[in-house]
Amino acid sequence: MKSIPEHLLQLQGKPVDQIETPALVIDLDAMERNVQRMAEFTRKHQVHWRPHAKLHKSAEIALLLEQAGACGHCVQKLSEAEALSAHGVNNLYISNEIIAPAKLRRVAQLAQVLQARGGKLAIAVDSATGVALLASAMRDVSPDTSIDVFVEIDVGQGRCGVPPGEAALALAQAISEHAALRFAGLQAYHGRAQHFRSREERHQAIAQVIDDVVRTRELINESGIAVPLVTGSGTGTLINEAASGVYGELQAGSFLFMDADYARNARDPAQPAFEHALFVKAQVVSVQQHHAVCDAGHKSHAIDSGLPTVHQPDGPAPFSYANGGDEHGILHPAPGGEQLPTLGSTIWLIPGHCDPTVNLHDHLIGVRGGLERGLVERIITVDARGALR
Repeated sequence: MKSIPEHLLQLQGKPVDQIETPALVIDLDAMERNVQRMAEFTRKHQVHWRPHAKLHKSAEIALLLEQAGACGHCVQKLSEAEALSAHGVNNLYISNEIIAPAKLRRVAQLAQVLQARGGKLAIAVDSATGVALLASAMRDVSPDTSIDVFVEIDVGQGRCGVPPGEAALALAQAISEHAALRFAGLQAYHGRAQHFRSREERHQAIAQVIDDVVRTRELINESGIAVPLVTGSGTGTLINEAASGVYGELQAGSFLFMDADYARNARDPAQPAFEHALFVKAQVVSVQQHHAVCDAGHKSHAIDSGLPTVHQPDGPAPFSYANGGDEHGILHPAPGGEQLPTLGSTIWLIPGHCDPTVNLHDHLIGVRGGLERGLVERIITVDARGALR
């Protein structure tokens, strides 16, 4: 278990202004409102909720989500699953393909551990080779252990997954030939659609997904193999999958924190109004004639989905953030303005992409009572930071 440095432990109970910068901070009140809204949404639509832990990589947060009603957690990497399991998370789904025999032996070992604790491990496949290698590892390492296996179909992401239809049926049949493998259903996630900006674009994309899933499910059912579950979805499109009557489980994860990229989506009024809850606290360390500089550069936040935005809760931000390199951010007055932040003042940044931003930090600082006058309540360890294998 990663130890929490003493200087962070000493922050608990202290005002937010004592947090040294740059730091990754959770507004606990906003996060908990997001959790409550998601729990209410899934109850209303009678779907299970398996949030993606690749967002937060924290067993503490995973267990908090289970208390709120989550049925388990998705991860993308085996080492993420191992890290969360080591801290008491028992129901995990590796929604990704693993082919390496050494890793598959670890998969079998983890399945054995979780089953002994009353938990369960699941994994996705998209090839007959993957099925055969997984079955071999289960047989060699833990012949008395079973594992749930989802067939991933490519419904528009253009990444992993077999085409909908006959190819998915062939894999379901291959899984059914092995006693240790339980065909658990279909993995159908359209990741690109999560960031289509208009409600109409997202709706149209998922309508096609539903058609592909229904056709594939019917084909497998007609072969005599039951399809217990269809799982997938994300924060951008969850209303579409939830309302479809086809998906039994939602994998949305980013709703917990939100980020600047999701804020660019036109909100569907049928979806819950999720709030920004993850921020980089930065300090202005230099003020020049036409710009200021803060101490949060690319090493404190990911930029694959764009640069962070400056948080201003009561209106448009007076400053914009520009690329300043690894350690610095450049702050310019907003269009039409001339105001610059003062030297030493605090700037709150909304990361462009939450998931890889979290992976840059060992700990998250949880604040209760708001970013301006709140107190540090807890220090949350990022247990699976750097868990890439």
